[in-house]
Formats: sequence, C-alpha cells, structure tokens
Amino acid sequence: MKKILLIITGGVAAFKALEVLRQLKKNGHIVRCILTAGAQEFITPLSVAALSGEQAYTTLWDTTQEAEIGHIQLVRWADVVVVVPATANFIAKMAHGLADDLASTALLANINPVLIAPAMNVRMWEHPATYANMALLRARGVQVIAPEVGEMACGEVGEGRLAAVEGIIAAVQAALNPDHPLKGKHMIITAGGTREAIDPVRFIGNHSSGKQGYAIATAALQAGARVTLISAPTGLTPPPVANYVAVSDAASMLAAVEQALPADVFIGAAAVADWCMADPAAQKLKKNDGQDVLTLNLRKTPDILAHVAQHANRPALVVGFAAETENMLENARAKLVKKGCDWVLANDVSANQVFGQDTNAVHFIAYNLHEDWGTLLKMQVAQRLVDKIAAHFHSV
Repeated sequence: MKKILLIITGGVAAFKALEVLRQLKKNGHIVRCILTAGAQEFITPLSVAALSGEQAYTTLWDTTQEAEIGHIQLVRWADVVVVVPATANFIAKMAHGLADDLASTALLANINPVLIAPAMNVRMWEHPATYANMALLRARGVQVIAPEVGEMACGEVGEGRLAAVEGIIAAVQAALNPDHPLKGKHMIITAGGTREAIDPVRFIGNHSSGKQGYAIATAALQAGARVTLISAPTGLTPPPVANYVAVSDAASMLAAVEQALPADVFIGAAAVADWCMADPAAQKLKKNDGQDVLTLNLRKTPDILAHVAQHANRPALVVGFAAETENMLENARAKLVKKGCDWVLANDVSANQVFGQDTNAVHFIAYNLHEDWGTLLKMQVAQRLVDKIAAHFHSV
C-alpha cells in the first residue's frame, strides 16, 4: 500500500482524474488530492473527497492546514506525486518554479518522484514554449505519461489528448516499484471465461469476468515482466502488455499458449470450460413443438494447465487456479498433484461472491505450504502473487 498525492488541474480532462483516483484506490493505495482553482470549475472537492475517503485540499490559505505548513506535510507524506491532467499553464508553472497556489507550492517543496499526464489542445502541445517547458521537466527527472493522438473537446484531432486511464495507472505503479524484480522474465497469463459454441448463436460458458487475470497481468507488467495475456471474452480493457491475444474457446486458448511458449511463468487464471460440443451445429438449433428436452453431445476440452505443466518447454513456474464449490482445500491439493503444477490459488465460489466482484478470498497452496490470504482486492491478490513469484526467482 503506497501513498499518492494526486494533483488535479483545470482542463476538460479533469473529470478523468476521478477514474484515475478510483483505480488507484482499487489497487489498495491511499490517495490525497489537491485541486487547483481551475480544476474546481470541472469537478468538485466533494466528489474527490467521497472517492478518496480523504480531505480534498484546495487552497494555500487554509489557516488550519498552513498553521502546520500543510503544503510541505502533503509532499513529505506522499511516496509519489501525480498530476492529472497537466495543463499547459501548470506545466509552465512547474518548469519555471512558480508557487502561487497550493499545487505549485507543494511541488516546489517536493523531493519525491513526479509523474505528469499532459492534456491540452494539439496547437498548445506543439507550441515551442510547451516543448521547451517539457524539455526542462524531463531534464529534472519528471516522468511524462505521453498524451495520445485523438479527437479533442474542441473538435480538433491530434496529439494532446489525455493518456488512457489504464496507461496512467500502469505508469504510476511502475514508479512505485522501480526495482522491477521480474525484469527479463516472460509470463504467460490466461484470463476470462471461455465460450464453447453450441451453434452460431449459443455457447457453453461461465461467470468469470476476467478481473483477476487482468489484475495479475497488470501487476506482472508493473514488476517489469514481459507479459503475454491470452484472454477469453471479457468487458475489460487490456493493460498495455507486450502481447495481447483474444481467443474464444479452450482450443484457441491452447493454440495461443503454444504459440507464446517458451516462458518463465505460466499462470492459468482463465476459467476454461471443461466440456464443449462434440459437433457444434452449423445453423441455429430450433425449438420444435412438443420438444421439452434437448440433449447435447459433449466432449472434454483440452486441459491447458496440465498440458503446460507437462510440456517439453515447461515454464519454470506453473500456477493454476481452483474455483471450488465444496471441499475447496482437498480439491485444490488434488488439482496441484494431478495437473503437475507448482502452485494453486484456491477460492470458494459456492456463494458466487467472486465472479464479477473486485475482491477475492484466496488460499495459496504449494506442495509444502498453505497460506490463507483472506479476502483481498483482486489487485492485492495479484500483487501478492507477483511478489511470491519474484521471491521464488531470487531464491533459486
């Protein structure tokens, strides 16, 4: 859990800072926010305080806060300072050391890492003054989360649009974890629930949202790993991994895993259907009059986890998941042995309190170890797992 000072300045993209704040909190961090006067024209201190669970700071002239030199205390408290969005005006103030409000004064007193996510009209972004100011900030070690090319609020198209929230979060996490303990490691991660076609319209599926697998991919990326994320259909935006492969069913997922090997780590977080149609119908199956029962002829899908664990190019570490509705620990231990993997993360899904949720209650199981991790945010589960993987490679 890290402490982040989020500075929100007065651009149209200020509303996206609320989603950045929400995601940082979701990742388990403590976030305090400073809003400039311009930011308050777009979003309110009340909305920021509600999302952060902390006081929103707005003025240098707060007699209570500044009696204790509040602007200095804020930056001393933080592990990292993030500016979202960073307007052309605020970038200029940072570059030239102005200190005429709480945000700029706090930055001038700051010694922690600073990340900025610029957002402005393309002409402002390309102006020589902004170019020179950005060069100054980069020379001082400010990390820049580059803006994207796209349509702006003014209707123009070009570079200057705020970076995607996922990219901002990934950059912040990387700044919080500069050692990159998994640098040079290739990790294959499967996620989501496979869909096995019955006919062109219907499929056999499950309730998996893919959130845990995507969280693991994000945590691995932040730890410096090269990540291949192989995903069944989800409603999620993929993190900026090195290789993202969208698949539908178990057979295509296995083919994608084969293509991605070799790797140092395989994590089978996907909920792969155990059964598929022996012969999917070429046309939509019709409901005939008088037909009350439909019998489907099913066959087993490929066992991806066991296949990888027994592969000639077996990764050094193979991790599986066991979603159980009964006898969770016994079934998870049996899966560990039967599949031939190294670790299993087991959870009880009998009450359907895991699928689609932001939390997970996990038991970590190895051949000589059992840890009850309790109920955590899925991102916290991911970070704990990645920490264990890093520790494993540093101990061998």
